[in-house]
Amino acid sequence: MSDDKAGFVLQAVGFDELKGWKDDDPSSLFEVMEACRSQITGTKPYRTGSLGLSTDDLLPLLDAARNAKPASASDARSFFEQNCRPFFIRKLDGSRGFVTAFYEPEIAVSDKLDSTYRFPFYRRPDDLIDLDNSNRPVGLDSSYAFGRLRDGEISAYPDRQAIDQGFLDGRGLEITWAKSKIDVFFVHVQGAARLRYPDGRTARITYTAKAGHPFSAIGKLLVDRGEIDRANISMQSIRAWLAAHPEQVDDVLWHNRSYIFFREAPVAASKAGPVAAAKVPLVAGRSLAVDRLIHTFGFPFFIRSESLTHLDKGRPFQRLMLALDTGSAIVGPARGDIFTGSGDEAGELAGTVRNDADFAILIPNAAAGRFGR
Repeated sequence: MSDDKAGFVLQAVGFDELKGWKDDDPSSLFEVMEACRSQITGTKPYRTGSLGLSTDDLLPLLDAARNAKPASASDARSFFEQNCRPFFIRKLDGSRGFVTAFYEPEIAVSDKLDSTYRFPFYRRPDDLIDLDNSNRPVGLDSSYAFGRLRDGEISAYPDRQAIDQGFLDGRGLEITWAKSKIDVFFVHVQGAARLRYPDGRTARITYTAKAGHPFSAIGKLLVDRGEIDRANISMQSIRAWLAAHPEQVDDVLWHNRSYIFFREAPVAASKAGPVAAAKVPLVAGRSLAVDRLIHTFGFPFFIRSESLTHLDKGRPFQRLMLALDTGSAIVGPARGDIFTGSGDEAGELAGTVRNDADFAILIPNAAAGRFGR
């Protein structure tokens, strides 16, 4: 099946053509598949991406997984082999797919503003509204999913610079305060955080909306300016540069006009990942953020990158994952963001992932016939 307009084709293959498949153990996916099934049937189906795969296509796989009791990695792989057909995602320009990674930071915060804790995380403002083709103002780019409603008029919401300079002051939207605006910025990039309060309490915030402006990578800005070599760009190198150039922090951070708003979320279990766009907890190393305009949440993807070795102790990354999240920078049919977990160690793992990768989507048997199998 091809989609020339979208610039990619689906190539039907056998599981024996998925290099690394026989070395993977996807047993940990069954619990989160059940969580997806509960979300779809009990709350709301996931939006269908342009590829055309719907939650109705996915449900037979999720229903079958309820009764599967894999006792081994081989059993788990056999389940997917019996219930799905794999398709490589091939881009028409011949380029490979690409993966980065994200994590859930842990950050020290206070529920009181003082001279140390000065930089807020905000709840969604009441004048921020969802936009679609029915209410988007003429002249506002179609990428804007949010805008500002004021006196009956809709416009673009103020950007990161305006908000940092006090646009939301006095409205009581602060959830909590952090010590560093750089820490706040990187929580915005990750979309979630675990919070540690001085009295030992822990909490969690997660994405709820954004101001609407496009995401602009500050790493690319620093590369284009010649501040960091392209071969060395990573979250760690960006943080180091910002720490060494405090007088330029605002200028660089404001380059990314996108601004994220959060909601408070429970910490259900100390090892549970954050609840992201698919409304189920993320599983470290098994959850993938994808372009939701193309793909539908809950579908399995087998990702292999021979150059990505530090996540698996020197071995190539080759794992079956579920599409459970999305992000402003995750654009394209073979573009993914790997969730590495929570905390500083997960951040060290995530910060240097920038690797070419092969993408295969596993389509449940009944739907696979529409795509050539």
